[in-house]
Order: sequence, then C-alpha cells, then structure tokens
Amino acid sequence: MVVNVTVWGENVHERREPDVRERYPDGMHGTIAAGLERVLGDRVKVGTATLEAPSHGLTAEVLAATDVLTWWGHLAHEDVDDAVVRRVQERVLAGMGLVVLHSGHYSKIFRALMGTTCTVNWRDDGERELVWAVEPGHPIAAGVPVPLVIEQQETYGEPFGIPAPDELVFVSSFSGGDVFRSGCCYRRGLGKVFYFSPGDQSYPVYHHPDVQQVLANAVLWAAPQHPVTTPLTNHNRPRPSP
Repeated sequence: MVVNVTVWGENVHERREPDVRERYPDGMHGTIAAGLERVLGDRVKVGTATLEAPSHGLTAEVLAATDVLTWWGHLAHEDVDDAVVRRVQERVLAGMGLVVLHSGHYSKIFRALMGTTCTVNWRDDGERELVWAVEPGHPIAAGVPVPLVIEQQETYGEPFGIPAPDELVFVSSFSGGDVFRSGCCYRRGLGKVFYFSPGDQSYPVYHHPDVQQVLANAVLWAAPQHPVTTPLTNHNRPRPSP
C-alpha cells in the first residue's frame, strides 16, 4: 500500500529570513518531504502545500487524496482560514492521519483536536536536546537511537497544555535542565494524531537523519488502515421493533 502524504508548511520564515532560506532552500516543507521520500521510498507518494496557496493548498480534493497530513506552522497560525481548519478536522475524524510538528502545537487544527490551550514554556538558547524513547517498542521509535541527539534546538519545557497522551513515545531533556513530552500519540474519531516537538526554523533539525526516521515512522503509524470516505455525522437511527 502506498501512503499518500501531504506536507503542509507555513513557509513564512523561509520567504522572509535569509538565514532560514539558506538553511532550508526548498523550505522546511521541502526538506521534510525529501526526508520522507529518502526513508520510505516507493512506500509513499509525497506532495506539499503552503499557506500562500489558494485554500492554503488544502482543498477538498487535496485532502480527499491525502492519507496523512503533516503540519508545521509558527508565525501565521491565525492566518489559517477557519473553513480550512474545519475541513482538516473533519478528515482527521473520518480517518486521515495528522503529524503535527514543533510550533504547530499552537496551530488552530491541533488546538481544535486537543480542546486545550496547547501552550508551552520555551526559550531559544541553542541547547542540546536528548530525545528519549520511553516506549522503545512503539512503531514510531523503530530504528531510532536512544537517545536521539540534537546538538542545537529551541528549548520546550513543561508544563505542556495538552491532554494526557494516549501513548507517550518520547520525552526530551535539555542541557539547561528542562524536560518535555516531545512525542505524543492521540486518537481522534477514526484518525490518529502524532505530535513531535523537535524542528525549529533556526536549526537544521529536519536534515537530521534520525529525525527523518521518526517522521517516516509517524507517517506509517498514522496512515489509515481503511479508506477515508466521508466525515462522521449524526444519524437518526430508527428505534428497533419490539
């Protein structure tokens, strides 16, 4: 089975900031897409979409052809159209997988699916991050070293305003002393959601082969086992005969 993946990227930092553009000349979305293709090969068909495209590149037709959507946003969360958020949410509830990355924790779609603030404590001192697999047998942790070492990264710290994960796969520790639930699995309706925190625009994290492995594993985990058809709706079920 080929998994159809749409990699969504805000693509604002890359357009505005030369250092980010130098780090990610094809955009973070392009680097993430290339990493998925490198790790998964012909097991995936990968497309990309960005904020500036009509409907942010997430038309009903695009989503209908998407098994797993990945999401990276930061500066322009509030610029994402509410109608597009509802469209994505309906698809997740109907079975599409969603992989939310780094500052996407504060995206409209993640907050809508979590029903909480999704706030974090953070600072950006370029600290070393160690990503520990607390469930090393989980499929998202397959082939990932323990710990996964990221030499420089923005620091996220608890408390993290999310519901308790259905499965906690990774916890990160930082050289400044913070710890963070960095790899969290949820089920919403018929869909699977994975949040993974490493991946700031100021550091080349998405070029890291072990991070690419995590994202590839997450795509396979989140992929629906059955075709995504129509959104879940309320039905007036007739009362059975006595």
